[in-house]
Amino acid sequence: MESKEIEAKGTNTKEIEWQGPFSWLGYENQNGINKLPDIEGVYLWTFKYKDGYLIYCAGITKSTRTRFRQHTLEYKSGNYTVFNVNEAKEGKRVEIWHGWSYARAHREEFNERKEEILNAVEEQLKSFRIFVVKVPDKRERARFEAAIMNYIYGSTEIWAELADRGMALSKRWKEEPPILIKNISTVKFYGLLNTLEI
Repeated sequence: MESKEIEAKGTNTKEIEWQGPFSWLGYENQNGINKLPDIEGVYLWTFKYKDGYLIYCAGITKSTRTRFRQHTLEYKSGNYTVFNVNEAKEGKRVEIWHGWSYARAHREEFNERKEEILNAVEEQLKSFRIFVVKVPDKRERARFEAAIMNYIYGSTEIWAELADRGMALSKRWKEEPPILIKNISTVKFYGLLNTLEI
């Protein structure tokens, strides 16, 4: 589960092995997926897609359990974007509720549609498949998250439109040497390169 450093022509290269899929915290009994471990590292929110998993977003944390409890509260408060899950599994962005600044400016609409939106939240959280990897170094976590999301943002694939666009990302600083991340997984990811420079 932890990253392993290897030498590659003077460049710092790390092999990391993604673990999962895991259930969204608290939805294990509903979807029959293994419980999310509590780790310090990087996580992926994905939807089952074709012959693999489509990345909606990457995130970083010191504790996945704590962070996912926070995410759940944000979803149930109407602060996050909620999708039609069946469309998301086809790689299409069809919103039931738009979060972020729209949500803050339209609390009355949220309250009027609360039952519909919260039912959609339940469906979305139940449908997410979570993957994790331990990354102890805080800066490496931030760089890894930024590299994953920026790769997706730059993709011309239709499914790239699904990705979360409201993230604050911290890519590699000029004075930081690059690191090559070799992603190892038993599943196919849409939105993650086999080798990624961070």
